[in-house]
Amino acid sequence: MANILKVASEAEGPSEVTPLLGNAAIEEPIPSQIAGAAIENENVGPGLEGDEDSSSPKAMQTFQILLLCYASLAEPVAYFSIFPYINEMIERTGEIPEANVGFWSGMIESLFSLVQMLLMIIYGRMADRLGRKPVLVFSLAGVSFATILFGLSASLWQMIMFRMFAGIFSGSAVTIRTMVSENCDKSTQGRAFSWYMFARNIGILIGPIAGGALANPSEQFPGTIGKVQFFIDFPYALPALVAGTISLSTTIAAALYLKEVRYELDRLCFTTADGSSKTYMSTWEVLKSPGVAVVLYISAHIGFLALSYTAVNPVFMYTYISEGGLSFKPWQITIFLATAGASQAIWMLFGFPFLQKRLGTGNLLRIACIAWPCFMAVYPILNEMLRHGLGIAFWYVSIPLLVLGSGVAMSFGCQQLILNDISPSPHVLATVNALALTVGTAIRAIAPAFITSIFATGIKLGWADGHLAWILLIILALLLNVGVYFLPEAAEGRPKKRSHELAVEREEQ
Repeated sequence: MANILKVASEAEGPSEVTPLLGNAAIEEPIPSQIAGAAIENENVGPGLEGDEDSSSPKAMQTFQILLLCYASLAEPVAYFSIFPYINEMIERTGEIPEANVGFWSGMIESLFSLVQMLLMIIYGRMADRLGRKPVLVFSLAGVSFATILFGLSASLWQMIMFRMFAGIFSGSAVTIRTMVSENCDKSTQGRAFSWYMFARNIGILIGPIAGGALANPSEQFPGTIGKVQFFIDFPYALPALVAGTISLSTTIAAALYLKEVRYELDRLCFTTADGSSKTYMSTWEVLKSPGVAVVLYISAHIGFLALSYTAVNPVFMYTYISEGGLSFKPWQITIFLATAGASQAIWMLFGFPFLQKRLGTGNLLRIACIAWPCFMAVYPILNEMLRHGLGIAFWYVSIPLLVLGSGVAMSFGCQQLILNDISPSPHVLATVNALALTVGTAIRAIAPAFITSIFATGIKLGWADGHLAWILLIILALLLNVGVYFLPEAAEGRPKKRSHELAVEREEQ
């Protein structure tokens, strides 16, 4: 890190997202080396190792961050709002036999994820080339109208078409994550992203509640709004209208009040080996940049663990104790899931910003990665406690372990920060985020079905008391620690050193 500081002082302040260079005096730059390495950047320094007087921190744009958090509600509300009524809608509106409903429900959601995955990188490139704000407003507006039209579907093919449209426009996460990064610096990004992730979770909560509470109003509210003929003809229009209106309100707020972060193109070019300059990097050049592939792998590994856990946990809690589960009733499952969700929110809102600022992103990520296999191991242990009649002890230890274990959610925040830090240029930050989200979308389509199949296989074959899925997840969580060992120095996000520590280092040199 001392070498980096030396280069920084000689090059008049490299950008905090410039790739690490082994030597500042390289005579023939390669494509992945950014001319921005010699760009004066007022934000270098905050939150990083370095001289406290070398630069002043950039104030977090609180209003802009809050607007982006509000905009982040749109996609999860639109995505999750249909879950409570999608099966009934397919059966009634699509006139599909009950036995085939599950197939078409899975098909509709798979098409959404597939379309989203295919277009995510395109959204990232558009945001890098055309600007963040226009791409975000376009995406939010498209999701708004596609969501409303879905509720007005009169046939199965219309449901499929409008859900695909929603997937086509679901690129807001790329732009929002990028703009959050651009409206804070390293000293405040932990707090900014804790707000962002909390807002996303609120959207995940609001969506299903709105969908379940407002679907089919003629049956749920026969004495009031259920008498309106429009809602009798279109029984699923009301939840779609509410979800679409929420998205539309975020569109208007973004269009009116969000500020575009502008960069001077001549300060964002990079120099190729033949000496020519380019004002952009291709997706392949971004992927080949130092550390990007490693960080994308770590991000994907964390995503696989999280999605697998989310999918298998409710099944595990519902399964009989004799088969490896907890034999929970629905209300008990709800309490556990709500406790986990609340605990994760507390860790993210209060624990993550505090620990990230003091330990650095890399150190906090390593702690979270050590906690992952321990967290996974808790669940088979809880089953064994119930198998051996330790019911009272189970309730004494299960809730505290769940609350403490939910701290692994801080790895999600670290996951975003290391992506920001490893970006080879501010001008391609959206592309880096798009690459990560593309991989994440693919994992979302694979992980749940994979891990629940492993869980079912373990029960069917009677292997390891039905703990086969948890054993696999423990192994994968241990392997994550191997991956984090290769975390690039640029993604460490080390806490700023005190003046006396810097003075001691200077004396030693």
